Amino acid sequence: LEKRFKVKIAEGVSVSPHFYLSGFNHPKIPVISSVQPTVIQNYQWGLIPSFCQTMKDAKDMMAKTLNAKSETVFSLPSFKNSIRQKRCMVLVDGFYEWRTIGKQKYPYYIHTKDNEPFAFGGIYNDWVNKETGEIINTFSIITTEANPLMAKIHNLKLRMPLILSKETEQDWLNPNLNEIQINELMKPFDENKMEAHTISKLITNQRENPDKIEVQLPFEYPELVMY
Repeated sequence: LEKRFKVKIAEGVSVSPHFYLSGFNHPKIPVISSVQPTVIQNYQWGLIPSFCQTMKDAKDMMAKTLNAKSETVFSLPSFKNSIRQKRCMVLVDGFYEWRTIGKQKYPYYIHTKDNEPFAFGGIYNDWVNKETGEIINTFSIITTEANPLMAKIHNLKLRMPLILSKETEQDWLNPNLNEIQINELMKPFDENKMEAHTISKLITNQRENPDKIEVQLPFEYPELVMY
């Protein structure tokens, strides 16, 4: 990550490798924020807006803020303050999505063709727990309409995460952009730079930990040949 993004991991921060993380568990994930663009830090997935008063309010909100739609991010109270100046890059090397055919769902692993780490466009907030004084750093991932590849996979909601090109990563972190300039960056990523394959349903196995390399391995479903 340091080599790819030309930054350093912040002092005292530990970045552990993972093969699968679920947003519903609100894990800590490496990010680069607009306020500290030269270091990698760990932020928790599920943005807590400043208007949350208690830890219960915060936890309830986190379940609703894993993603933020590009079309409404400037208008929703949870996101509108962060999108203007508190943007971040969420550092990953792939993600998972489900395709629905009839009553069946099939999981896919999606990554870039160069197999390098890349960045989702995100927004963040530093929330202060008024009961303890603790500062909790949290983020949401921006989503856009799907490109043709993702429309085939995420074929019900037709959405995809905002993937930043290498050329726009630093632009995304620039806190001085106006709304028009930010909107210009929130576009579907080029499908020709992406690859995807079906994987096994280990991703949903309740008896096994899916956070292992096997979760990403190609798995064929014969019934999908016709689709």
